[in-house]
Amino acid sequence: MKVKKPMIFLYLLPGILWYSFIILIPICLAFYYGLFNWSGGTKMIYQGFKNFADVLTDDVFFQSLKNNIYLTVVCLIGQIGIAFILAVLLNGRYVRFKGFHRTMTYFPAVLSAVVIGFIWNLIYDYHYGLLNTLLRMTGFGDRAQAWLNNDKLVLMLVAVPLVWQYVGYYLIIIMSALSSVDPQIFEVAEIDGASGFQRVIYITLPLVKNTLIVCVTLCIAGNMKIFDHIYAMTGGGPGTASSVMAMYAYKTSFLSYKMGYGSAMSIVILIVSFILVAGSQGILLRFTKNKEVE
Repeated sequence: MKVKKPMIFLYLLPGILWYSFIILIPICLAFYYGLFNWSGGTKMIYQGFKNFADVLTDDVFFQSLKNNIYLTVVCLIGQIGIAFILAVLLNGRYVRFKGFHRTMTYFPAVLSAVVIGFIWNLIYDYHYGLLNTLLRMTGFGDRAQAWLNNDKLVLMLVAVPLVWQYVGYYLIIIMSALSSVDPQIFEVAEIDGASGFQRVIYITLPLVKNTLIVCVTLCIAGNMKIFDHIYAMTGGGPGTASSVMAMYAYKTSFLSYKMGYGSAMSIVILIVSFILVAGSQGILLRFTKNKEVE
């Protein structure tokens, strides 16, 4: 039975309205408020694109952007890299209790970011933290320190919980892609004398490349909007050493009461994130396409 176009539109209408209400309308309002000098009250002074221009010359914003990019690169290597290695190992014939390993690896992903932040705050704690306790027990007590107060290490220390939490998430995605690959392909390659490393490089990677592109896109998008882990662990400190764009926008809007400037910043964050996600996806698709041509 042929469905008429008006009926299709009616079926799509609830989803369109809901998407507009939670996505499009807030974006439009943020852009509108970004045109004003507004502190959250009823007084709004129109000043055009001044807030947007100020964001582009804000040193703290660009430091936060660099921190976002740093966390994204670390998580691309840590989350997807480790997940891929684990997926290949768990897909092998000689690994036992595969379901148990998958469950335990995925378990951190079901916890909230606040719980993860609290757990790792305890690990990094100077007096009672597991890390300093192990250092003291092994005779390296002189190296114990307040880890999250070290502005040179704090960004890497914050990245560790991010990698730990989401390795299992990408593991499940990659393993779902590997499960669709015919095992006979690997058996034939093994009979022909291909080593495990060669099977991974020349068979596994090409067959799951589209899934890896999806994982990379999700990882970049997720780390460009990261907020809750930073808020729970460091609040962007010490100083602005671990500040990220979302954290800086939050502090600007709700702690400094610069609602107009914070709204403009959120629009800039949206544009920057879109450029990075779209650009990375375009590069990956072009790279894989060139490989296919070769």
